[in-house]
Amino acid sequence: MSKKTVCFFLFILISSGFGFAQKLESKIESQLKYSLSEIEKSQKRNPKGVSPRSMREDTLFMVPSKDWTSGFYAGNLWYTYELTQNPFWKQKAIEFTAPIEKEKFDSTTHDLGFKLFCSFGNGNRIAPNKAYRDIIIQASYTLCSRFSPVVGSLKSWNHSTDKWVFPVIIDNMMNLEMLFWAFKETNDSLFYKVAVSHANTTMKNHFRADGSSYHVIDYNPKTGEVLQKNTHQGYSHESSWARGQAWGLYGYSMCYRETGDMKYLQHAERIADFILNNPALPQDLIPYWDYNDPKIPNAPKDVSAAAITASALFELSTFTTLNSKKYRNVAELILKNIDTKHWCKIGTKGGFLLDNSTGHLPGNHEINVPIVYADYYYLEALLRSKSLKQ
Repeated sequence: MSKKTVCFFLFILISSGFGFAQKLESKIESQLKYSLSEIEKSQKRNPKGVSPRSMREDTLFMVPSKDWTSGFYAGNLWYTYELTQNPFWKQKAIEFTAPIEKEKFDSTTHDLGFKLFCSFGNGNRIAPNKAYRDIIIQASYTLCSRFSPVVGSLKSWNHSTDKWVFPVIIDNMMNLEMLFWAFKETNDSLFYKVAVSHANTTMKNHFRADGSSYHVIDYNPKTGEVLQKNTHQGYSHESSWARGQAWGLYGYSMCYRETGDMKYLQHAERIADFILNNPALPQDLIPYWDYNDPKIPNAPKDVSAAAITASALFELSTFTTLNSKKYRNVAELILKNIDTKHWCKIGTKGGFLLDNSTGHLPGNHEINVPIVYADYYYLEALLRSKSLKQ
């Protein structure tokens, strides 16, 4: 999408006003109340499901706490309480957060930040709670057990040992926020050192010269040598998987916030340039699932990538003077286009807010459906938008 086209649409947005976020509150509450009724039905069929993840064959798909997405729905409820100040949502958030606590000891995955910081982390931020604080600190120590000083990174996956030895995925940047928080809470430098080392190693090996990233880098755990550069959930190893680019943008914007290191800000802006100036980015700024899919424009979109990007751009806009207005205006336009084109009809789709996300197209998994993390980052983006207007 050309810079000229972006500027044109930003002009339209500015002319129409930015007040649409606050008008969504009643719609959000209506749909989430419907989701609660659908969850109740699902749990009668499968009591082990603690959180909705997506729709499968028109049926609400629930997951146990071990699933990497288990913390997002509780996070959605915390965000809705923060957005509306309706105590009903605080109580529901507490209810859906509690079953995830045992994951604080799960040392088999890097996803502890997704599971526990999106749930307990938001709970502790909005309604400070010593028990929540202790859970997040334990989860942070557990996550650090996956760090290799030889590689300089946290290991992401234990599975697929036939493909990778020490795989590190771009998604793992998102889990560093919990470690930075734990450092500030405990003053234990372990958390800071692990987070910074992981961010630096990822910056060195995941990214191409144009600011795009691979999905998976495999390392030799004995030497730290890069063995493979793959894009497992994208079109090809050398393609740019849309959600992966969004994870990187969000992750390095957050790293700059937490460290003040200019190299992270510069890297985040490089990623933003790749996304916003990409010729494959549609005029509505909702990316196709992979920027290099040859079937574009007849390829699935990924609303989750758009929501993550919008949230990241709101934060990034607060760190730079030169591009502040551009990033903020683009983020507002993404939210407006999500709102007008990709909202689920009230009382449908299991109570999810947004449709048309793509989880893992090569695996034929969650294609063009509602997915819980799209809702999460959309709500976060709405809150960031609201805070910037106050």
